[in-house]
Amino acid sequence: MATLNILVAVCVAYVVLLFSVAFAADRAARRGRGAWLRSPLVYTLSLSIYCTAWTFYGAVGFAARSGMEYVTIYLGPTLVMIGWWWTLRKMVRVGRSQRITSIADMISSRYGKSNLLAVCVTILAVIGTTPYIALQLQSVTLSFAAFSPAAGAGRSVQSIAIYVALGLTLFTILFGTRNLDANERHHGVVIAIALEAVVKLLALLAVGIFVVWGLEGGLGATLARIDASPIAAFEVSGSRWTALTLLSAAAFLCLPRMFQVMVVENEDESHLRTAAWAFPLYLMLISLFVVPIAAVGLDLMPEGSNPDLYVLNLPLLAGQDGLAILSFLGGFSSATSMVIVAAIALSTMVSNHIVMPIWLRATGGAAMMSGDVRHVALLARRLSIGAVVFLGYLYFRMSGGGTALAAIGLIAFAGLAQLLPALMGGLVWRGATRTGALAGLGVGFALWLYCLLLPSFGPGVIVPQSVMDHGLFGLSWLRPQAMFWTGGMDPLVHAVMWSVGLNTAAFCTVSMLSFPRPVERLQGAQFVNVFEHSQRPGSWTGGLGQSEDLLIMSQRIMGAAEAQEMFARAARRQGLSGYLPEPSPEFLEFLERRLSGSVGAATAHAMVSQIVGRATVSVEDLLAVADETAQIMEYSSQLEAKSAEQARTARQLREVNEKLTQLSVQKDGFLSQVSHELRTPMTSIRAFSEILLGGGLNAQELRKYATIIHAESLRLTRLLDDLLDLSVLESGQVVLNVQTATLDEVLDRAIAGAIGAAPGGLEIRRDPGFEAMMLRTDIDRLAQVFINLIANVRKYCDAGAPVLDIHAEPDGTRLIIDFVDNGTGIPIEDEALIFEKFSRLGDARAPGAGLGLAICREIMHRLGGAITYVPGQGGAAFRVTVPQMPG
Repeated sequence: MATLNILVAVCVAYVVLLFSVAFAADRAARRGRGAWLRSPLVYTLSLSIYCTAWTFYGAVGFAARSGMEYVTIYLGPTLVMIGWWWTLRKMVRVGRSQRITSIADMISSRYGKSNLLAVCVTILAVIGTTPYIALQLQSVTLSFAAFSPAAGAGRSVQSIAIYVALGLTLFTILFGTRNLDANERHHGVVIAIALEAVVKLLALLAVGIFVVWGLEGGLGATLARIDASPIAAFEVSGSRWTALTLLSAAAFLCLPRMFQVMVVENEDESHLRTAAWAFPLYLMLISLFVVPIAAVGLDLMPEGSNPDLYVLNLPLLAGQDGLAILSFLGGFSSATSMVIVAAIALSTMVSNHIVMPIWLRATGGAAMMSGDVRHVALLARRLSIGAVVFLGYLYFRMSGGGTALAAIGLIAFAGLAQLLPALMGGLVWRGATRTGALAGLGVGFALWLYCLLLPSFGPGVIVPQSVMDHGLFGLSWLRPQAMFWTGGMDPLVHAVMWSVGLNTAAFCTVSMLSFPRPVERLQGAQFVNVFEHSQRPGSWTGGLGQSEDLLIMSQRIMGAAEAQEMFARAARRQGLSGYLPEPSPEFLEFLERRLSGSVGAATAHAMVSQIVGRATVSVEDLLAVADETAQIMEYSSQLEAKSAEQARTARQLREVNEKLTQLSVQKDGFLSQVSHELRTPMTSIRAFSEILLGGGLNAQELRKYATIIHAESLRLTRLLDDLLDLSVLESGQVVLNVQTATLDEVLDRAIAGAIGAAPGGLEIRRDPGFEAMMLRTDIDRLAQVFINLIANVRKYCDAGAPVLDIHAEPDGTRLIIDFVDNGTGIPIEDEALIFEKFSRLGDARAPGAGLGLAICREIMHRLGGAITYVPGQGGAAFRVTVPQMPG
């Protein structure tokens, strides 16, 4: 068996290799030779920082304890990568356009560059990452103990944990704080992570291949072993499966280390296109042998063995020390890469958003001109790295170091998922506010602590057993694992449901009830519409006399040598001698970008603006003015929309007014026509009655005058009948006489009535195909409509040989009858008025009061049908729709 000394020597050699690779990568990048460092493959491999010791060791233990449930840890990130176009692309674009250095910087910048919000996010991230650091310490400690059974008991394990914590702290400080600027790409870190990604993948594949073909003898035997193992009997809970998938997707977006490599270290947005398929492939490969290793380990390892260590213990059991060392290196790579990047990201957040603002405020701003900010920032980051690792070790000690790795990882996932509502809400919703984000984070963080993190230390350690059993203050609905009377749920599902759910609810509700500041509104527009506003930020302006002040400030932050070299380089690019460049907009933007990596984007922006903007308005004022301008533009847009709406309304009113004017003219014509129609027969009747009363007429004259009087009386009667008929129809007092008849019978009756009333040369053509259909309606009224239409053709068709086509066709539960003549039709200007009761088809046409079509419209309305004019048919075309009423 490999000794502990050999293992330590291998670790040292491996660390030296990582340092060498990182140093070579940094050197190549500085000399402009590292084009391969910016390849999408390196970027994809750097995303493997997601696969920590939890993945390498804990996934096997997860499978051994819960079956296929471990797949959810890979499924969530896979879904995020597949949908990169809608989420990751926007995050990367925002990160590049806003010079973001961390997830705290992203969220605080979105909500008006609020440092209070950045502090809250930083604290949550540190506490949420603490269990994950503990997980790495536990995995490395247990793997050391597996190689040295003598060191695997009692205080020896705790001693190993101390040494591992110290080693990781020193390694991270040396590796992650060689440069102060966190905004520049860390090519050395990224390439080291890529190398470790390959090592842990090869190690896990090697162990898997050995287990399947070395221990089991082939794939068939391995599958049989899996079917016979308890893994095949595990039942998957739908709620837990869904919760774990969503939780892993949320953590993939919110983990500080993932944000660091995915957004901050991104060289090219197009790399996401490759990572969208390559990273899910990597996850598939690294999880390929998880179930076989778990199944074989359950069968071969002694009862009570830790499933998390099957990846190490199976090669050791078979005497394969070389493979066991390779497996150890894979787990060591998983742990160290996570600690390095997480510590770098968290130390940047702590330094930029907590230490530096407090120190600058305590010095009254004089730090810009005196005092070495560089040393303060570097010291803050180094102390932050030590504090983060120490917190992880403290959690490891307080939790006893016996919790399953997967359980620890899920606790961390749930804590960092509390950032998701504020992060994603800020990217898609302009109405999200800083107050809402603070409220959501506060509620979610408190519930996560109470329901999941504090109980994870064990009963009675932090949360009293009485609270676990009876709830806070004795209220049963405040029990940590049965909030609001939801007992019986899985503790993780319960905690995630309430913490993330109420977090989101508080975020949305408070955002809707609060009003964003001008800076928030402007930042919200730039984040939500980043693809329309992804150009570089607004330019600075400065004078020559400010270059020296800028240099002094930069020296205090970056160091004298580095700042002077940077300024001299900029001066040479501008064609100037000396070391003071002209403070052009391009140089000032470059300077702010460099400083933001040291003291944060918000602080760097404020420091530069205080120097170059002494004689101008403040940045806040400019943003407020820009916001007010945006409001004015929005208000102007609303006014334009209202003006357009008013124009449409005015046009409609003009059309109605024109129609009313036409109706008024028609009404006047109607009254004149009615007066004429009444006066003419009455005059005739009176005149010929007086002749009859005078006497002295022979029989032939008496008959002639009596006939005229009778005809004029009938004419008068028809006019009065039409007026009365229309009045009855409009008042709704008409009584329908429902009868049954075929369509051809009604048409025959109507044609006989119309032709008999106006004999002449009108040709009527009919299509008897559907005229045999039965109708159940008021046959007399329907015939009246048909008579009117046929009589109108006889009166108004201006063709030399008038022809009327009558065509019937069923349409569902209706029967459609078309009456089309071969004349010139009705003028377009008259089409809208032909069914009005004051309307006539022209003063020069046959006499009439213009009531026929109005009566037809009212009749068809009462019959449940309709009559319409169909333009574009060559001549006048009317369509009558008759419902087929049930018999």
